[in-house]
Amino acid sequence: MAIVRVWVEEGCTECGVCEETCPEVFRLGDDGVEVIEGADLAGKEESIKEAKEECPIEIIMFEEE
Repeated sequence: MAIVRVWVEEGCTECGVCEETCPEVFRLGDDGVEVIEGADLAGKEESIKEAKEECPIEIIMFEEE
């Protein structure tokens, strides 16, 4: 299934795992991690899912169609 939306809940510890795993979608900003606006999610499903699994505080969320 295709991922159509990705977001990050509050509480980021800025560990950088998501940015290392999928830098096309995630980046560390001034207030923790953020989803890059307009990021092309197509073809990045496995990396997004891996980032979610690796997140130590489980704040990465996504929606599939």
